[in-house]
Parts: sequence; C-alpha cells; structure tokens
Amino acid sequence: MSQKDPCQKQACAIQKCLQANKYIERRCEDVIRDMRKCCEVHESSVCCSGFAKEHKSKDTKTLIQ
Repeated sequence: MSQKDPCQKQACAIQKCLQANKYIERRCEDVIRDMRKCCEVHESSVCCSGFAKEHKSKDTKTLIQ
C-alpha cells in the first residue's frame, strides 16, 4: 500500500480555493501559505515539486542581489 503524500491535503485545499474564487490567487493566500509551510517540512513531497523549486529560486535571488 502506498503512503499518502504529506502535503496532499494542502494541495487539494489550494485547488478547491482557486476554483471557488475564479483562480484569483490573492483570495487564497492563506491556503498557499499553508502549502509552503508543509513543503518546508516535507521537501520530498511530490505535491511540493513546484513549491520547492520556487523556494530555492528565491534563496538564489537573495544571494545574487
């Protein structure tokens, strides 16, 4: 039996929020923030693949500036 992705709940919450709010991201900032927090803890989560890259690129930009 496969394990459930630790950040799947947050990923689903983002999808549900975006659909309910006509894909206006600013209306879903709280659930997106929850996803980022989960991804900080569970970097190997499949659901976090886009968030992990975003997090690393922000760190790189900070170092370059």
